[in-house]
Amino acid sequence: MPQDRTQWHSGATLQPAAQHPPELLLAAQGIRWAIFDVDGVLTDGRLYIGEHGEQFKAFSTLDGHGLKLLAQGGITPVVITGRDSPAVRRRVDELGIAHAVYGAADKLAAATQLMAQLALGWDTLCAMGDDWPDLPLLTRAAFACAPANAHVEVRALAHHVTQAAGGVGAARECCDLLLMAAGRYGALLRGHLVTLDGGT
Repeated sequence: MPQDRTQWHSGATLQPAAQHPPELLLAAQGIRWAIFDVDGVLTDGRLYIGEHGEQFKAFSTLDGHGLKLLAQGGITPVVITGRDSPAVRRRVDELGIAHAVYGAADKLAAATQLMAQLALGWDTLCAMGDDWPDLPLLTRAAFACAPANAHVEVRALAHHVTQAAGGVGAARECCDLLLMAAGRYGALLRGHLVTLDGGT
């Protein structure tokens, strides 16, 4: 009968398996808020449209849990998306993300307004996007992240390109990196050996 693995890896001794180069962690330090695009970042970018115009989107539970961990780690998650749909609003609400802008034709203007509300600046922002509409945020943010399947111009300027593609864990990689840079990843990981949350 298999032994309880918590006997081998107690909350006090469990060491993270995830690792990043020291220079990348240094570049990601000091982040206090993070903006995520939806289509192509929290989803794979494909749009499923029914005959009556209804939209369907697939979200990753890995990404969802990462966004919740980010908030627990003291970094405010924000969603700014150029599209609006009931599916996106429901997912954002499920994750408890308090700051979101939908149907943003000008993402820079949306981010600037949120920045004033949160009393934060570009120098503490991480932005994650996959296409040209995200460039104004990515070029101003202190740390820019892109999924593996982002447009080539976005990948070229990002500080970090994730191994995972959008919609299948890319946002989680970004969240993990930010938490690791902030020195909070290990404690959150060890805490999950003995606690449960409300799901992702």
